[in-house]
Amino acid sequence: MTSSSLRFADPQTVADLRTFTARARAGDDAGMRLVGAGRVLAAYVCILRPTVLGEAVPTVLGLRTMALDEEADVDTTVALGSVLDRLARMPEGDVVFPVPTVTVAENWAGVLPPRSEWAAAGSVAAEVLDRAAHQGIAEVAGSLPDRAGAPLVSSARIAAWGRPLDGVPGAVPAGAAFGAFSLGFLEAGTSATVHTNGRWSRISTARGHVLVRAAAVL
Repeated sequence: MTSSSLRFADPQTVADLRTFTARARAGDDAGMRLVGAGRVLAAYVCILRPTVLGEAVPTVLGLRTMALDEEADVDTTVALGSVLDRLARMPEGDVVFPVPTVTVAENWAGVLPPRSEWAAAGSVAAEVLDRAAHQGIAEVAGSLPDRAGAPLVSSARIAAWGRPLDGVPGAVPAGAAFGAFSLGFLEAGTSATVHTNGRWSRISTARGHVLVRAAAVL
């Protein structure tokens, strides 16, 4: 298999990538960084990030890892729309995904979280994250008048997503809950593990990972 295509382990993995990409695009029609090494593909997307210079909003990434049927050596950032387009063109049951050739520039994609040296910080119930996500969404919506300007939007985002999550170890910003909810990583009755590494926090469930880079202190 050439580096211009990826052979997934099975059709279900392809379906999982399609769902993950569609959810990510519903939140932010931006890019996806695909990193394939050996027989594993890591797909990173951005759910939340600063929109103006100096905005104290954390960068929230979603990560899904998927099994490949052949060795791969791929590292590229492409548009979510192009990924969905390629997936839509694949025949039913096909597992060979043609990697889009047109790349996009995304600031967040240049600084990915570390792969090792994560410290376990505890766990949190999925219901806690789900509740925090809904509270934050309602808070942002309720605090903004019609045609709100950039400063008001920024203040609402900072207030809702920049503060630490109550009851979650590791001082994880509330934006992590929003990321886990948006990408469908939460399942009632389950728990998520929490890990930290410097400015990064990671919340992991059976469905995927949310990685949060705390906003810089100016």
